[in-house]
Formats: sequence, C-alpha cells, structure tokens
Amino acid sequence: MFEWIVSTVSSAGYIGVFLLMAAENIFPPIPSELIMPLAGFVAARGELDILGVIAAGTAGSVAGTLPWYWLGRAFGLARIRRLAERWGRWATVSPDEVDKANGWFERHGGSAVFFGRLIPAIRTLISVPAGIARMPLPRYLAWSTAGSAIWTALLAGAGYALESQYELVAAYMDPASKVIVAALVLVYVYRVVTHRG
Repeated sequence: MFEWIVSTVSSAGYIGVFLLMAAENIFPPIPSELIMPLAGFVAARGELDILGVIAAGTAGSVAGTLPWYWLGRAFGLARIRRLAERWGRWATVSPDEVDKANGWFERHGGSAVFFGRLIPAIRTLISVPAGIARMPLPRYLAWSTAGSAIWTALLAGAGYALESQYELVAAYMDPASKVIVAALVLVYVYRVVTHRG
C-alpha cells in the first residue's frame, strides 16, 4: 500500500492528493494518517511542493466532508435518527449517539467543527450535526478548513521531515499500513456484531 500511495501521488500530483483525501472523507478506504505523510515524502523528494501538498490535502479533505454536511442539512435530526434506528447496525451509529453528537455540537458550535477535524474518530462525522444545525455554509467551510489545514500540515510535515529515512520508513510503513487497514475492518465488524440500537 505504501508504494501504491506514493506512486499515485507521484503520478497524479496535487490532484492525486486532493482525490485521495476527498475519498478518505466520503468513504474512508485509506486513512489520512497514511495519505498525507506519504504525500510529504513525495514533496521531500522534490517531486511536489510541500505547501501545494498541504493545500491540496486540505481542499480534498474539506470537499470530502460536504456530502455529510448536506446529508445532515437535507435530512434533519428526526430523519437521521430514523436512519440510525433502521440502518444503525451497519453504520455502527445508534439514535442515542446521534443525539449525543448533536447535543455536543449545539454546545460547542464552530469550535466543535474545528476541533472535530483534528480528531481521527470524528473528523468526518462532525459534518452531519453541523448540517443538521444548519450552520451557515461559509462559517462551516471556514472552521472545517482551519482544522483540516492543521491536520494535513502536521501529517505532511511528518512525512517531509522523515524523507531522509525513506528506505527505513518504507520497510515499516507498508506492513504497518496493511495492519491499520485490517484493524479498521476488524473494528467495523466488531461494532456491527456488538451494536445495540
């Protein structure tokens, strides 16, 4: 997986970074914790500019949150709760969790979006209560962009700083990335099996 991400970023450039980060937010096939450090590696090798990598990653990350924001805005709290009741096992979200997320958002507003974008477990899902609360889109985009920029800069910066250790990191990162993806699948299966509506 290490080599696939590096080759995708190398061949597709900033568009590849944008698309991978957008996909990670819409349906997380590969976590940003793998995408952005590897994009930072590519930048450190001189193939891309680190600021361009951060900008592309941030833009892709924010673009990937918009379907979730619009879903929350279009459906509203009552319909999202009904969806959680009906399909919650497969989404591993219960109506109570929907209520908790919404309550947390109502208490913290814009800062919930900002800090939510920095927390791996809720980076994408914070967009749904923002949409439910009908947070104005420009305000949502501003908070989401600020949080996403910090997250992508930290990850890309780590990859950039470790470029001199490329061969060593590659030897560990490829098996580690497979373990991370396998762990995500196992956590999902566990949550589906043990889910209580």
